[in-house]
Amino acid sequence: MLVLSRKKEESVVVGGSSSFERVLKVKVLEIGTEHVKLGFEVDRDVPVHREEVWARIHAGVVKN
Repeated sequence: MLVLSRKKEESVVVGGSSSFERVLKVKVLEIGTEHVKLGFEVDRDVPVHREEVWARIHAGVVKN
């Protein structure tokens, strides 16, 4: 696991190399005492889910 520290309004970019053309940009929008609000920029055809929803989809409980 890669662990990075980011401040408010800073981002992390995943992908975009020659072998992986799609880019996922994750931006820290807000930092609270109990949570962090993240923004995700990715192509519309790339699904983005919370982990618990993703697990239910892959278990066949929820239709995507």
